[in-house]
Amino acid sequence: MIDRQLLAILREVDRLGSVTAAAGRLNVSQSALSHTIRKVEERYGIEIWTKKGRSLRFTQAGEHLLVLAQRVLPQIEHAERVLADFASGQRGALRVGMECHPCQKWLMRMTAAYLTQWPDVDLEVRTAFRFDGIAALQENEIDLLITPDPITSPDILFTPVFDYELVLVVHEAHPLAPRGLVQPQDLLGEELITVPVSLERLDVFSRFLVPAHCRPRRHRTTESVDLMLQLVAAGRGVTVLPDWLVREEGSHLPVRSLRLGQDGIGKSIHLGTRRGEEAVEYIAGFLALAREMDR
Repeated sequence: MIDRQLLAILREVDRLGSVTAAAGRLNVSQSALSHTIRKVEERYGIEIWTKKGRSLRFTQAGEHLLVLAQRVLPQIEHAERVLADFASGQRGALRVGMECHPCQKWLMRMTAAYLTQWPDVDLEVRTAFRFDGIAALQENEIDLLITPDPITSPDILFTPVFDYELVLVVHEAHPLAPRGLVQPQDLLGEELITVPVSLERLDVFSRFLVPAHCRPRRHRTTESVDLMLQLVAAGRGVTVLPDWLVREEGSHLPVRSLRLGQDGIGKSIHLGTRRGEEAVEYIAGFLALAREMDR
């Protein structure tokens, strides 16, 4: 039988030029090494090498096996290193899901740094914002969930990594623009532009308008955060976005940010993982990089 031990013997004998040196490198006795060679020779009716004094020469059969060893052993050793990387968390695929449109913008801020730090980890991103992120995490469809709305769950650990505030974005010439903040009643005559999710998932409704029994004059949706800002800049309505996103994406536009209520609406981006998996190295690396970026 041709096994790895045989191939390793042939490679070391060729490298070191002697059976004694090869036995020492492989940490086996010289008699055990010779016994392995004899068993193969007897099984196949061949000679692997011939000796003349202290010199050793491979036969044609031996040369054939040596070529096989030089080709196959590096592949096996590479596979073992890859498996060790998987076991230690140095290699794998990190499947990321998101439950909010701005989360994608936030993720893009750290993608380049993560890919550089973890070159052997594939980063897969799920951008279907209407999917049930908690269920996807629990059912192993994703490995990490980016969400501003964590829940209490015995099998999921949520780590806050980035604090921000939701703000009302208006055109700089809008009557509300000079104010430092707005109240729910101020939006009664406005066209409010939001992302297309249910109202209970929109904090401007659940935490600001609905408790005050207020509704905007009109509510419309769009998939694109960039388009939302462009519509506001064109005087086509108002929107609610994270303050950091307005600073980064709207600095060149004629828009203003206003606080929602006296205390504002504070939020945090949380990263959800299955409990226990936060210690996997490439997941822990993602969490550490996310926390570092918020400093």
